[in-house]
Amino acid sequence: MIELHELTKRYGDTLAVDRLSFQVPRGQVTGFLGPNGAGKSTTMRMILGLDRPTAGRVTLDGRHYGELNEPLRYIGALLEAKAVHPGRTAYDHLLWLAQSNRLPRTRVDEVLEAVGLTSVARKRARGFSLGMGQRLGIASALLGDPEILMFDEPVNGLDPEGILWIRNLMKGLAAAGRTVFVSSHLMSEMALTAEHLVVIGRGRLLADLSMAEFIKQNSRSAVRIRTPQPEQLLDALRTAGLRADPGPDGTYEVEDGDLASLGDLAAEHRITLHELSPQQASLEEAFMQMTADSVQYHAGDGRPAVAAAPEPAWGSSWQARGTTNGKQKEN
Repeated sequence: MIELHELTKRYGDTLAVDRLSFQVPRGQVTGFLGPNGAGKSTTMRMILGLDRPTAGRVTLDGRHYGELNEPLRYIGALLEAKAVHPGRTAYDHLLWLAQSNRLPRTRVDEVLEAVGLTSVARKRARGFSLGMGQRLGIASALLGDPEILMFDEPVNGLDPEGILWIRNLMKGLAAAGRTVFVSSHLMSEMALTAEHLVVIGRGRLLADLSMAEFIKQNSRSAVRIRTPQPEQLLDALRTAGLRADPGPDGTYEVEDGDLASLGDLAAEHRITLHELSPQQASLEEAFMQMTADSVQYHAGDGRPAVAAAPEPAWGSSWQARGTTNGKQKEN
C-alpha cells in the first residue's frame, strides 16, 4: 500500500503539491488523474524518493523508500521510458538493475519475454522506438516481482496490441493482490483499466473514490426515449410532471429519469417505444467538469491563429529595420 500524509512540495514560490493525503490500496488499479501542472509527476517522484518533500511523508507498506535495501523487490516504477543509457542493450540495462538489487540473472530473460523484447534483447537502446522503450521500462518495473507497481503514461507509443497487453497486465497484477498506481491523460483507456480514482488539481486532492461514483457525482444522468408517437409521449410526461428535451435523431432525453417508471408510463398510455436507454457521461466529461477550475493552461477555441498584419511605420523605413528578405527578424 502507498500512503501519503500531508505531502507538500515547494519549488521557491511555487507550491507544486499542497498537503496531499490519500492511500493506494492493494488489489485494484488506482488511476491518478489531473490536468497538466497538477503535481502528478512531482507526487510520483516523491513516492520514489527522487524529490524530497517540503513537508509531510509518504510510505510504502509502512516504510519510506530510502529505508528499502533492495527497492526493486518492493516497488517497480515506469516514470520515464527513455531513462536508459542509449549505448546499453536491453539485456545489459536490465542485468545491471538486477545485479544492483541482488536479483537472479534468470529474471532478466523472464521479463524480456513477458514484455515481448526477447528478439531485440541484444540491440542498443538508442535504436528503440518509443513503444519499445515503453516495454523496456515496464520490464524494469517488473524485474523485482514487486508488490507495488507505479506507471506514468504506460501506453505511450504502444500499438493497439500493446495497449491491450498493458491493460490486461495491470488488471492481472491487481487481481493478484498487488498495489497498482497508474497516471494517464488517456481518459478512454483509464476508464477501461482503473477501478478507483485519485484526482488532483493545482497540487490539491479533488477526489478519492470509485470510478463509478466519480462519474455519477460529476455528470448528469438521463434516459433517452425514441418513439413514433412523440406527441403522446410528451403529453404523458407532462402529466407525470416530467420534462423531455429534444435529443439527436428525433429522440428525447428525460433528465434523472427512471427506466422502469418511464417504461411503465409508456405502457400505461399505450405508447410504442423504439428505444429506452440510460445515458451516462463518460469519464472524460466527468473529469473536465471536476477540474474546470484547476486547469493551468487553457487553449483557444480550436480555430487557427492568424497574425494581424503589421501596421506600417509612417515616415520611417519599416522594412529596413530588423528585417531580412522582407521578413522581420526574431529577437
